[in-house]
Amino acid sequence: MAKQATKPTHDLVVVESPSKARTLERMLGSGYVVEASYGHIRDLPKSKLGIDLHTFAPDYVIPSDSEKVARQLRKDAKSAERVWLATDLDREGEAIAWHVADVAGVPSEKRRRVTFHEITPTAIADAFKKPRDIDMDLVNAQQARRIVDRLVGYKLSPLLWKKIRYGLSAGRVQSVALRLVVDRERETQAFRPEEYWTLDAILQDRAGDTFPAEVVSQKGHKLHIPDQAHADHHRAALADAVYAVSAVEKRESSRNPAAPFTTSTMQQEASRKLGFSLKRTMVLAQQLYEDGHITYMRTDSLHLAENALRQAHDVVLAEYGQAYALERPHHYRTKTKGAQEAHEAIRPTDLSRTPYAMRKSLTPDQQKLYTLIWRRTLASQMPPARYGSTRLDIEADGYLLRATGRRLLFDGFLRAYQEGSDEPERETAPLPDVAQGEELTLLGLDATQHFTEPPPRYTEASLVKTLEEHGIGRPSTYAPTISTLLDRKYVRREQRALIPEDVAFTVVDFLKEHFADIVDVSFTARIEEDLDKIARGEVAWVPVVKEFFDPFIARVEEKAETVKRSDVVEEATDKTCPKCGRPVVIKLGRYGRFYSCTGFMRGKKGQPLPPGACDYSAPLEGEQGPQMEILEGEVCPQCGKPLARRRGRFGPFIGCTGYPECRYVKKQQEKTGVTCPRCGKAELVRRRGRGGRFFYGCERYPECTFTARELPAAPTAEEPEAVAAAETA
Repeated sequence: MAKQATKPTHDLVVVESPSKARTLERMLGSGYVVEASYGHIRDLPKSKLGIDLHTFAPDYVIPSDSEKVARQLRKDAKSAERVWLATDLDREGEAIAWHVADVAGVPSEKRRRVTFHEITPTAIADAFKKPRDIDMDLVNAQQARRIVDRLVGYKLSPLLWKKIRYGLSAGRVQSVALRLVVDRERETQAFRPEEYWTLDAILQDRAGDTFPAEVVSQKGHKLHIPDQAHADHHRAALADAVYAVSAVEKRESSRNPAAPFTTSTMQQEASRKLGFSLKRTMVLAQQLYEDGHITYMRTDSLHLAENALRQAHDVVLAEYGQAYALERPHHYRTKTKGAQEAHEAIRPTDLSRTPYAMRKSLTPDQQKLYTLIWRRTLASQMPPARYGSTRLDIEADGYLLRATGRRLLFDGFLRAYQEGSDEPERETAPLPDVAQGEELTLLGLDATQHFTEPPPRYTEASLVKTLEEHGIGRPSTYAPTISTLLDRKYVRREQRALIPEDVAFTVVDFLKEHFADIVDVSFTARIEEDLDKIARGEVAWVPVVKEFFDPFIARVEEKAETVKRSDVVEEATDKTCPKCGRPVVIKLGRYGRFYSCTGFMRGKKGQPLPPGACDYSAPLEGEQGPQMEILEGEVCPQCGKPLARRRGRFGPFIGCTGYPECRYVKKQQEKTGVTCPRCGKAELVRRRGRGGRFFYGCERYPECTFTARELPAAPTAEEPEAVAAAETA
């Protein structure tokens, strides 16, 4: 008698990460087995292009470190009654679901695709009641982005190696972001400050109250004071003038709360208020999402669900009182190009869980970010702040002075949250009550020298804001794009500002001259629009890729033949070599630009130079490098000499001032907020290994020896192709 097949008794649920799997397993209960795919279970190969250049068909492979996971998923899928693909709700998540279903061999009748904005019992239950099939339009949009980015990275990066320097990388979004940083730096370098002066009078009214007023015009013309001599002239003319109030204007104004967080605004505020890098912010947000504390953190929508609006009203009422609760909720609509309005803004999944109540459940950095999100969400559902503003116009012998004041009448949403800014808001004190025609007493005249300032350098926050405004990239790409610029040493971060290195100028100039569309803001934004059309099912993905690739590869092949390396990395000068008399040029080296003899050749150690060679080189004027910054109170543990902040071949570091006799370098660790998956007792930290490459390791080393090349977290739609192309050359 034949043995009867055992009927499956459970369903399989597949998500991206182990932490998300653990959270779902608690909520789904018995009858479900939840497994993690550990991100992309299948991807393009790293060692080769992996794309058919005629059909653009991708050659997906299962990486060696995913083989074990793939075997387990095949086994579990075969024994399950149904397979629920519960990966994230964006294009990247849709593509992961498709890859998992294909790799695990899940037949269509067993396959269920579910998505949710938040990991809560209610949201999960609702999602599992409404399964759908995999959305191939979203998958194809992700494939198109991946393939275009791979083609740019693997075809353009090698050209940079040949024409500029080995190991460089180019990327579709990365290169545009780099151009923005370089163009802003050039504006700063070309800026010439102009001197100007302002005059402020200190006045007193009849009641004895004092206030300042600025001199703004003379005889109806705006007053411009270019130097001290003019300032002294006007100050002398005003010293004996009669001051009287000519106009009093009073009005009420209001200030509306900021919308709830999108990915970019969360990254910007976390940078301004908490000092977090974009990468750190997204790691923390991923943890909060996967533990069920906040909604999905990669979004450009400002929409809040109706149940969240009702709960926000109740929490505001309980926390701040009736005066701060709205009769009708605020609804926000984003102006971001291609935003997904069906998605939700970032908010706590349960607003009744206050930051104070969550303090024992979260790490310190998680608590900071959760508090920021909680306060921002509540503030978005609170009334405007109201101000009473006063403007006084004061006549003084043909001069017009103006004083402005503002008084807070009702704090409204400011009770919960105030939005940050890259430019601090100027405080305006309230003015005393004076009447029109009232004479004032002059107590003093202050003349202050000023200089016009250049446009500010980009910070991570302001660069993200600019990329979003231009429609470049998407929520999942901002953090990895800027991380790549920092990791590849195109830019460095100094007191939050992003400053391009010498190689960045050379690369951007090369791309602007020979591949103008690759670094063109409008062209890159149009690519994003085409990807959105693919996602909506309006166009097929292969023609979009072909339209981009055909002219691109033709230009790559042409420039490989026609562009000389010396024309890119060398710049002629009027100097001659002090050693041999030959012309001197400016070259780009590993550590920046320098003067070099045209006959330069580096001799081998201990051997004379070849005949006719010259070893002359020198730093550029004013570019000998920054002086060491001595750190007060910090001494070398090996020799006792002071420690100093310096710059080396791998960037800034802290080392002994006794170098080269003492080679002590202080170990510096960048925390990630990710718990070590091996010991579970400490965080992973970012370290630099031999050769300058970064890796992640447990901060309890040597007690725990866990290390990894990549941070163990769910993947995003990064742009890794340019980096991979450089690393696998």
